[in-house]
Amino acid sequence: MTGFTERMAEGGYDPCECICSHEHAMRRLISLLRQSQSYCTDTECLQEMPGPSSSVEGDITLPMIIMGWVVVALVLFLLRPASLRGPSASGKPSGPHGMFQIKKICCIGAGYVGGPTCSVIASMCPEITVTVVDVNESRIKAWNSDTLPIYEPGLNEVVLSCRGKNLFFSTDIDSAIKDADLVFISVNTPTKTYGMGKGRAADLKFIEACARRIVEVSDGYKIVTEKSTVPVRAAESIRRIFDANTKPSLNLQVLSNPEFLAEGTAVKDLKDPDRVLIGGDETPEGQRAISALSAVYERWVPKSRIITTNTWSSELSKLAANAFLAQRISSINSISALCESTGADVEEVARAIGMDQRIGSKFLKASVGFGGSCFQKDVLNLVYLCEALNLPEVASYWQQVIDMNEYQRKRFACRIIDCLFNTVTGKKIALLGFSFKKDTGDTRESSSIYISKYLMDEGAKLHIYDPKVLKEQIIQDLSQPSISGDNPERVSDLVTVTSDPYEACESAHALVICTEWDMFKDLDYEKIYHKMLKPAFIFDGRRVLDHLHTQLQNFGFQIETIGKKVTTRIPFTPTGGVPRINEPPVKKPKA
Repeated sequence: MTGFTERMAEGGYDPCECICSHEHAMRRLISLLRQSQSYCTDTECLQEMPGPSSSVEGDITLPMIIMGWVVVALVLFLLRPASLRGPSASGKPSGPHGMFQIKKICCIGAGYVGGPTCSVIASMCPEITVTVVDVNESRIKAWNSDTLPIYEPGLNEVVLSCRGKNLFFSTDIDSAIKDADLVFISVNTPTKTYGMGKGRAADLKFIEACARRIVEVSDGYKIVTEKSTVPVRAAESIRRIFDANTKPSLNLQVLSNPEFLAEGTAVKDLKDPDRVLIGGDETPEGQRAISALSAVYERWVPKSRIITTNTWSSELSKLAANAFLAQRISSINSISALCESTGADVEEVARAIGMDQRIGSKFLKASVGFGGSCFQKDVLNLVYLCEALNLPEVASYWQQVIDMNEYQRKRFACRIIDCLFNTVTGKKIALLGFSFKKDTGDTRESSSIYISKYLMDEGAKLHIYDPKVLKEQIIQDLSQPSISGDNPERVSDLVTVTSDPYEACESAHALVICTEWDMFKDLDYEKIYHKMLKPAFIFDGRRVLDHLHTQLQNFGFQIETIGKKVTTRIPFTPTGGVPRINEPPVKKPKA
């Protein structure tokens, strides 16, 4: 052993050199080992070994020789070249501390969730390649153009900073899935319009199609993550599809990672989220997958804001969060009806109760009702889940949130009709705002659609303006069977979409504000008043003109708003209640 050590010194063996080149270092060690053996064979060493009567120094020699060989073997093992190292026991690529590293992400679905979410991930994680795929070629072309398919403040800048570098939009779905370490499922989950659960249950046909495609083209280890809002136990359905179609080399882990972004503030919400929720199996494999996804978010989100749960808790948390927010809006809208009947102001009531820290001030803004793709769909999904689990009282409770929202929309439309001398047939009404909220072009479940429906049912001539919603989208929304019934042709007769709010108001009997766009606060209302027929009415369904009431009244406007009496009038509806629009009167039984 001493000779071997001397040979190492004479040969100039440098430990630092072995770090730079494992294979070269190993060859040097083997060469030196062979040289040392030329001076002392195994037989010679054994012959020279001292017997039992040897000195204490001789007794120590054998253990030292054995220990030396063990050290050499350990060094050779640790410095073996990468070509001699097999895959890890789990078959997964390893990162720091053996954790699976996500280097490539595929997102199926380039809509309001997938597009912004993955754009921000690419922006915050430049070392991760993110590919967003969709079957809709025109949508992908739009994502690759200067005009993005959706409007979100700040989104254009985020996309331009990453696109073509580590952010890509493609229709090649199979290749993106094959290459990815993580696959997000961000497809639409609309409410069913047919069959069992019609009008309540979520339609998961797109989720199922994604699961089948993923398992068909995948190989090796991947993490598959629900981003879409889904009913509880949807992940179990995905896993069953995976298990029924598994392959020997395939290992797919399923996680739930619902989004909590709000349209209009999506980029801000994604860059500085209140929390990130990740749900997965409570198994070692499931926990490793959770840790891998958590590591992606930890690049910009404090770890204290990342919540991990089991899969079912994650799925239900998303439904419950949206249901609670919708509930608050319906609650304050119910109070707005009471305020209009008593002389109270719902804004003052909301401010008073919102200062109670147990309640808080958010989502206490009275309006014509909530819209968007999530609130109504998720509450109805929750109602259906409760009915399926034989919880009728719970289902009835949450159904009332939807009923109150519909009541608020119909009540507002009836108020317009009542103020216009109980008829709007043939009258021009300017409707400002068609998206479901400001700073977005999304019209899904927008209250504007339903207000338009009720007014069209009465024969009103609508002139609609919105700064971000395209004419084609407005016509499409108003032509759907649930709005136009069996007479979609009436849309072309009754609806005109304009690109100028002043043009929409010219010769109009009334101006109706349905979306809280900031630009509506700054219009020249004196100019508008002179263009309108008299008496000229403003119906403020979003309370955006509260600060202008005195000025507007001085111009001559008759003002009607949500949750407050502004103009004293005698109602044309005899009962003072909400009339039933296009519903036959209830026949009284004969005595």
